[in-house]
Amino acid sequence: MYLYIEMWNVTTKWMKLGHEERRKLMEDMRGRIKNMKASGVENLGWARNDEHTPYRSDYRYMTVWKMPSVSEVEVLESNLKNVGWYEYFSQANSRGRLISQDEAIDFLIDIEESSTSLT
Repeated sequence: MYLYIEMWNVTTKWMKLGHEERRKLMEDMRGRIKNMKASGVENLGWARNDEHTPYRSDYRYMTVWKMPSVSEVEVLESNLKNVGWYEYFSQANSRGRLISQDEAIDFLIDIEESSTSLT
């Protein structure tokens, strides 16, 4: 299983579109998402970033996905590109294989300076 997180802000180009043009792009994306659900893709939800979130990112909107494999992740990324999503939204994505809390904690405990980039 993979988790995929999208975070984005609208751009000036989006704001200049009329409501019908916006609706057309969103309906195109909605149809593509519906087709992806048949392969086990699950959209866990969309949200607007709460302004009072500690250590808040600069992105206003987000959605979280759970997908059976990286192949479905790549289909979503292709769909976003094909509908022109990135022309209208400035976006950051995160993705990775779903792991247990114990596996994540053990990794963080055992991490060595040379094994990853440090912030």
